[in-house]
Amino acid sequence: MHSAEPAAEHQWLQRLIGEWTVASECRMSPDQPVFQLSGHEVVRTLGGLWVIAEGKGSTPDGGCDSVMTLGFDPAHNAFVGTFIGSTMTHLWLYRGHFSEDGRQLVLEAEGPSFAGDGSLTLFRDIIEFVSDDQRQMHSQVLNPDGQWQQFMTTRYHRR
Repeated sequence: MHSAEPAAEHQWLQRLIGEWTVASECRMSPDQPVFQLSGHEVVRTLGGLWVIAEGKGSTPDGGCDSVMTLGFDPAHNAFVGTFIGSTMTHLWLYRGHFSEDGRQLVLEAEGPSFAGDGSLTLFRDIIEFVSDDQRQMHSQVLNPDGQWQQFMTTRYHRR
């Protein structure tokens, strides 16, 4: 088996490498209050083709650890990855692409609906660099009416 060569998409992911301070604002539905989350994240590379982001943070109910993997699959012309967290049992499987202007990485995954009825719905995490040392991620859920609702904004500052 021969080694894969990093593409431009892999180079974009390499910008994530480093140590980050994390601050989030979250509102699970319009009728619920906003709550704050904070923590840190360490992102490393795996062979220049993958990034692995390990996070630790606080939540209103305690703490949360998470692991995100991201890569690019040239055979499918798509970003791929996973997300797991210590407060959930669902394995999130990402598939994504750049926005039309190329400034945002749009990742989609199916996950448990906020309705709490065991059904699944579509989610989006949209990652954008504000500068080399600042990035943000907007998390959205697809509502039953077909509209995307933003429920979390996370800001990352390079340490």
